[in-house]
Amino acid sequence: MAYLDDLRNKLGIKQDNFIDQSDSILVALKKMDKEDVKLLMVFDQNKFKSVLSIGDIQRSIIKNTALEKSIAEILRKKITVCFSDENFDEVKAKMLALRTECMPVLKRSSKELVSVYFWSDLFDDKSRLEGELDLPLVVMAGGQGTRLKPITHIIPKPLVPINEKPIVETIINSFNKLGCKQVYMTVNYKKEMIKFYFDQIKGKKYNLEFLNEDKPLGTAGSLSFLKDKITTSFFVSNCDILVKQDYREVLAYHKHNKNDLTILSALSHYQIPYGTLVTGDKGQLVDIEEKPEKTFMINTGVYLLEPKLLQMIPEDTFFHMTDLIEAIRKSNGKVGVYPVSGGSWVDIGQWKDYQKHIKVSL
Repeated sequence: MAYLDDLRNKLGIKQDNFIDQSDSILVALKKMDKEDVKLLMVFDQNKFKSVLSIGDIQRSIIKNTALEKSIAEILRKKITVCFSDENFDEVKAKMLALRTECMPVLKRSSKELVSVYFWSDLFDDKSRLEGELDLPLVVMAGGQGTRLKPITHIIPKPLVPINEKPIVETIINSFNKLGCKQVYMTVNYKKEMIKFYFDQIKGKKYNLEFLNEDKPLGTAGSLSFLKDKITTSFFVSNCDILVKQDYREVLAYHKHNKNDLTILSALSHYQIPYGTLVTGDKGQLVDIEEKPEKTFMINTGVYLLEPKLLQMIPEDTFFHMTDLIEAIRKSNGKVGVYPVSGGSWVDIGQWKDYQKHIKVSL
């Protein structure tokens, strides 16, 4: 909307992170992905209303709120703001005390927005969320990477580079940055090369233990090696995906809902390039949807598990994560789904995806 562009330009804000409250949740998600932001400033015409975070959207999706609903329906009623008669040091101190992601600054009389401060601008790499995520991480890296041939004829998929590091090292570092210090990695194909690479890394801030698969055991079978090693909740990640997400929020959701297993899902949008037909009784046409867009929850390949699940995994048996999930459901266990935006998930498991995302920022 033109008035939002004018307002942004007036405030000197370059990123397009303003949105009208009449826009849908789906529009907000797409804008976050396009602008690579986790928070939007929400307006009703020229009047500032509230802020919308990715966390607000995630909570609404968990409640099964339709993405077509307007963001006005999920806005927080109360937010923390500062006023233009407060100086910069006061604003910064309030943000630090409340660990707030952004601080709108309003005129006290008219409530007109005059400035916005963002945590990332004021505190650099200092994490907004406090506390360490001291949980084990298991990286499943035993596959042959057939979808990435011919490069995997030469190097194993975990060592395929993203930016200046192998993807598996980037995955481990993203968890280690949040406090994960114990890492297990399942290996099989070209395992000597993987071990040699990590042996050369000096000053690692995590302990890495390899789990040798003598034969392919599927996406979960090798977890049986950990039955006597892990006694806390733990993360499992495929070795060919990256997710831009603070996993402390995932753990909070997992614990609050008392899940046995939580799946991280990415919201992916697909537009069907044809008009689709909706029919009723006797094949009579009810409606024509012209090039409809559908949104699906995609399994990212990142999971959070409780240690008791290790007892459900058969030893020395080919066993997929989907087999474990079905076993949990049949035993009346709880499997949760935690959504992240499509732009927060990078899958490099195929050539076209790898070439698209050869340089990413986490």
